[in-house]
Amino acid sequence: MQNVVYTNLVTLGATAARAKTTVELDPIQLVLNASPTVMAVLVALSLMSLVCWFIIGAKVVRLSQAARESEQFLDEFWNPELGNVWTVERIEKIYGMLKRMRRSPVANVFHAGYVELARVLSSAEQAHRASRNQPAAAIDNVARALRRAMISEVTGLQTGVPFLATTGSTAPFVGLFGTVWGIMNSFIGIGSQHNASLDVVAPGIAEALIATAIGLAAAIPAVMAYNYFVRRISVLEGEMDNFSNDYLNIVQRHFITLG
Repeated sequence: MQNVVYTNLVTLGATAARAKTTVELDPIQLVLNASPTVMAVLVALSLMSLVCWFIIGAKVVRLSQAARESEQFLDEFWNPELGNVWTVERIEKIYGMLKRMRRSPVANVFHAGYVELARVLSSAEQAHRASRNQPAAAIDNVARALRRAMISEVTGLQTGVPFLATTGSTAPFVGLFGTVWGIMNSFIGIGSQHNASLDVVAPGIAEALIATAIGLAAAIPAVMAYNYFVRRISVLEGEMDNFSNDYLNIVQRHFITLG
């Protein structure tokens, strides 16, 4: 009888110990009971991840609008129904469509080129002087306006993207720092308790590894999003560059004659 009671007590004690270990190893409890240094690392990584997801959402919307409206603008600009003859009236008609395409970087580049061209050809006398006396200077002015606008648009499209690269490159190391700190505290605890059993070691090691896991969770989406956005921005930059060359060619052929 005593043996049975003793066996039951041992079983209950083992069950309670397992239950206690399970509670201690619960990820949420481990995070809540983490040391101040590890907690600071987890908070920093969480904030970095939240900012990254905000940037990702904003950039997906912004680049989608830019691509859609740029395609729409190019369709209107090269509309075959308008023919191949470029006149001031046709340029002004295209300019009047820009209100519907304010998110298009290509349209914004055209806006800068249009304003500079209008300045050069603001009067019949200036148009004559630009076409007869200083055509090269007038073309250079339009080219610089297009280039400045393109640089400004690329800079705007890249806003927030470097933070993704920073998070992707630093988050794993920040998490690793939390892991190293947590493991160091675990060994200190082992030394102070003179006990290396699993019940003593497991909670500290698990707490430490959570920092690395969160660091990777923050870094992986950031790196993937960064590569995706760089590709999308590169495509839009190529479209702006091609349009700038085509627009400058039109200006040179039909509005500012060399020679």
